[in-house]
Amino acid sequence: MKENKYKLAEVFYSIQGEGFWAGHPAIFIRFAFCNLRCSWCDTDFSHKLTLTKDAIYEIIRHYPCKRIILTGGEPSLQLELDTEGNSDFVQYFKDRGYHVHIESNGTKKLPKNLDWITISPKEEWIIRSGDELKVVYLGQDLEQYNNANFKYYYLQPCYTKNYVNYQETIQRVKEDNKWILSIQMHKILKIK
Repeated sequence: MKENKYKLAEVFYSIQGEGFWAGHPAIFIRFAFCNLRCSWCDTDFSHKLTLTKDAIYEIIRHYPCKRIILTGGEPSLQLELDTEGNSDFVQYFKDRGYHVHIESNGTKKLPKNLDWITISPKEEWIIRSGDELKVVYLGQDLEQYNNANFKYYYLQPCYTKNYVNYQETIQRVKEDNKWILSIQMHKILKIK
Protein backbone atom coordinates (compact mmCIF):
# COMPACT_ATOMS: atom_id res chain seq x y z
CA MET A 1 0.00 0.00 0.00
CA LYS A 2 1.34 3.39 -0.99
CA GLU A 3 1.72 5.80 1.92
CA ASN A 4 0.20 9.27 1.66
CA LYS A 5 2.53 12.18 1.17
CA TYR A 6 1.63 15.54 2.68
CA LYS A 7 2.38 18.91 1.14
CA LEU A 8 3.89 21.11 3.82
CA ALA A 9 5.36 24.56 4.18
CA GLU A 10 7.54 23.69 7.17
CA VAL A 11 8.02 21.59 10.31
CA PHE A 12 9.61 23.29 13.32
CA TYR A 13 9.86 23.35 17.10
CA SER A 14 9.09 26.58 18.94
CA ILE A 15 6.81 28.21 21.52
CA GLN A 16 3.08 28.65 20.92
CA GLY A 17 2.67 32.40 20.64
CA GLU A 18 -1.09 32.88 21.02
CA GLY A 19 -4.30 31.63 22.57
CA PHE A 20 -4.73 29.20 25.46
CA TRP A 21 -1.40 27.42 24.99
CA ALA A 22 0.68 30.62 24.63
CA GLY A 23 4.12 30.14 26.12
CA HIS A 24 4.09 26.34 25.85
CA PRO A 25 6.62 24.51 23.69
CA ALA A 26 5.11 22.90 20.60
CA ILE A 27 6.02 21.18 17.37
CA PHE A 28 4.42 22.93 14.42
CA ILE A 29 3.50 21.08 11.25
CA ARG A 30 2.51 23.81 8.83
CA PHE A 31 0.47 22.44 5.94
CA ALA A 32 0.74 24.10 2.54
CA PHE A 33 -2.23 25.70 0.81
CA CYS A 34 -5.36 27.41 2.08
CA ASN A 35 -8.88 27.61 0.70
CA LEU A 36 -9.13 31.28 1.71
CA ARG A 37 -7.12 34.30 0.67
CA CYS A 38 -7.36 36.76 3.56
CA SER A 39 -5.84 40.08 2.53
CA TRP A 40 -4.13 40.55 5.89
CA CYS A 41 -2.68 37.02 6.16
CA ASP A 42 1.02 37.14 7.02
CA THR A 43 1.77 33.40 6.96
CA ASP A 44 3.92 31.81 4.29
CA PHE A 45 2.13 28.53 3.64
CA SER A 46 3.61 27.91 0.21
CA HIS A 47 4.50 24.30 -0.66
CA LYS A 48 8.13 23.56 0.20
CA LEU A 49 8.14 19.95 1.47
CA THR A 50 6.41 16.71 0.50
CA LEU A 51 6.70 14.19 3.33
CA THR A 52 5.17 10.96 4.58
CA LYS A 53 4.09 10.53 8.21
CA ASP A 54 7.24 8.48 8.82
CA ALA A 55 9.45 11.24 7.39
CA ILE A 56 7.72 13.85 9.58
CA TYR A 57 8.19 11.61 12.61
CA GLU A 58 11.92 11.30 11.85
CA ILE A 59 12.16 15.10 11.97
CA ILE A 60 10.18 15.62 15.18
CA ARG A 61 11.05 12.60 17.31
CA HIS A 62 14.22 14.28 18.59
CA TYR A 63 12.37 17.30 19.97
CA PRO A 64 11.78 17.24 23.76
CA CYS A 65 8.05 17.87 23.31
CA LYS A 66 4.90 15.81 22.82
CA ARG A 67 2.54 18.57 21.64
CA ILE A 68 1.97 18.88 17.88
CA ILE A 69 0.08 21.78 16.34
CA LEU A 70 -1.27 21.22 12.84
CA THR A 71 -1.49 24.63 11.26
CA GLY A 72 -1.31 26.20 7.87
CA GLY A 73 -2.51 27.26 5.46
CA GLU A 74 -5.47 25.03 6.21
CA PRO A 75 -4.55 21.55 7.50
CA SER A 76 -8.05 20.11 7.03
CA LEU A 77 -7.56 20.23 3.25
CA GLN A 78 -5.13 17.29 3.52
CA LEU A 79 -6.44 15.30 6.50
CA GLU A 80 -8.51 12.45 5.11
CA LEU A 81 -11.25 11.11 7.37
CA ASP A 82 -12.17 7.46 7.76
CA THR A 83 -15.76 6.19 8.03
CA GLU A 84 -15.82 7.05 11.76
CA GLY A 85 -14.58 10.58 11.16
CA ASN A 86 -11.03 10.02 12.41
CA SER A 87 -7.77 10.86 10.68
CA ASP A 88 -5.04 8.28 10.13
CA PHE A 89 -2.52 11.14 10.14
CA VAL A 90 -3.66 12.30 13.59
CA GLN A 91 -3.81 8.76 14.97
CA TYR A 92 -0.31 7.96 13.74
CA PHE A 93 1.14 10.63 16.03
CA LYS A 94 -1.24 9.93 18.92
CA ASP A 95 -0.08 6.29 18.82
CA ARG A 96 3.45 7.61 19.38
CA GLY A 97 2.46 9.57 22.49
CA TYR A 98 1.77 12.99 20.97
CA HIS A 99 -1.12 15.33 21.78
CA VAL A 100 -2.37 16.62 18.45
CA HIS A 101 -3.89 20.10 18.16
CA ILE A 102 -5.25 21.82 15.08
CA GLU A 103 -5.57 25.47 14.08
CA SER A 104 -8.24 25.72 11.39
CA ASN A 105 -10.37 28.34 9.66
CA GLY A 106 -13.36 26.09 10.36
CA THR A 107 -14.56 25.78 6.77
CA LYS A 108 -13.96 22.01 6.45
CA LYS A 109 -14.89 19.01 8.58
CA LEU A 110 -12.24 18.13 11.18
CA PRO A 111 -11.09 14.75 12.52
CA LYS A 112 -12.81 13.54 15.68
CA ASN A 113 -9.59 12.15 17.15
CA LEU A 114 -7.91 15.54 17.72
CA ASP A 115 -6.90 16.51 21.26
CA TRP A 116 -7.46 20.28 20.88
CA ILE A 117 -9.38 22.33 18.32
CA THR A 118 -8.70 26.01 17.67
CA ILE A 119 -10.95 27.70 15.15
CA SER A 120 -9.99 31.05 13.70
CA PRO A 121 -13.06 31.81 11.58
CA LYS A 122 -12.87 33.97 8.51
CA GLU A 123 -15.88 33.37 6.25
CA GLU A 124 -18.48 30.63 5.86
CA TRP A 125 -17.15 28.63 8.77
CA ILE A 126 -19.02 25.44 9.65
CA ILE A 127 -17.15 24.26 12.76
CA ARG A 128 -18.95 26.08 15.57
CA SER A 129 -17.61 24.20 18.58
CA GLY A 130 -14.25 23.21 19.96
CA ASP A 131 -11.72 24.22 22.58
CA GLU A 132 -10.93 27.78 21.57
CA LEU A 133 -12.30 30.34 19.16
CA LYS A 134 -9.60 32.79 18.10
CA VAL A 135 -10.95 35.79 16.22
CA VAL A 136 -8.73 38.30 14.46
CA TYR A 137 -10.40 41.60 15.30
CA LEU A 138 -11.03 43.83 12.30
CA GLY A 139 -13.78 45.91 13.91
CA GLN A 140 -16.45 43.36 12.93
CA ASP A 141 -19.67 42.78 14.85
CA LEU A 142 -18.87 40.06 17.38
CA GLU A 143 -22.53 39.04 17.70
CA GLN A 144 -21.94 36.62 14.82
CA TYR A 145 -19.98 34.40 17.21
CA ASN A 146 -22.74 34.15 19.83
CA ASN A 147 -24.09 30.87 18.48
CA ALA A 148 -20.69 29.16 18.78
CA ASN A 149 -19.82 26.76 21.59
CA PHE A 150 -16.20 26.98 22.71
CA LYS A 151 -14.46 26.73 26.08
CA TYR A 152 -12.42 29.89 25.44
CA TYR A 153 -13.01 32.97 23.28
CA TYR A 154 -9.94 34.95 22.22
CA LEU A 155 -9.85 38.27 20.43
CA GLN A 156 -6.61 39.00 18.65
CA PRO A 157 -5.34 42.22 17.10
CA CYS A 158 -4.85 42.28 13.34
CA TYR A 159 -1.19 42.64 12.42
CA THR A 160 -0.47 44.42 9.15
CA LYS A 161 2.82 45.72 7.77
CA ASN A 162 2.28 49.23 9.14
CA TYR A 163 -0.13 48.89 12.02
CA VAL A 164 -1.46 46.66 14.80
CA ASN A 165 -4.87 47.55 16.22
CA TYR A 166 -3.96 46.84 19.86
CA GLN A 167 -6.01 49.63 21.41
CA GLU A 168 -9.21 48.89 19.48
CA THR A 169 -8.94 45.20 20.37
CA ILE A 170 -8.23 45.91 24.05
CA GLN A 171 -11.20 48.27 24.19
CA ARG A 172 -13.49 45.65 22.66
CA VAL A 173 -12.34 43.02 25.17
CA LYS A 174 -13.02 45.48 28.00
CA GLU A 175 -16.55 45.97 26.68
CA ASP A 176 -17.40 42.25 26.68
CA ASN A 177 -15.74 39.99 29.23
CA LYS A 178 -16.63 36.88 27.23
CA TRP A 179 -13.49 37.65 25.23
CA ILE A 180 -9.87 37.22 26.31
CA LEU A 181 -7.09 39.25 24.70
CA SER A 182 -4.61 37.14 22.74
CA ILE A 183 -1.40 38.81 21.61
CA GLN A 184 0.88 37.13 19.08
CA MET A 185 3.84 37.11 21.42
CA HIS A 186 5.99 35.23 18.93
CA LYS A 187 5.92 38.36 16.77
CA ILE A 188 6.87 40.59 19.69
CA LEU A 189 9.69 38.21 20.69
CA LYS A 190 10.69 37.77 17.02
CA ILE A 191 10.67 33.99 17.19
CA LYS A 192 9.23 31.53 14.71
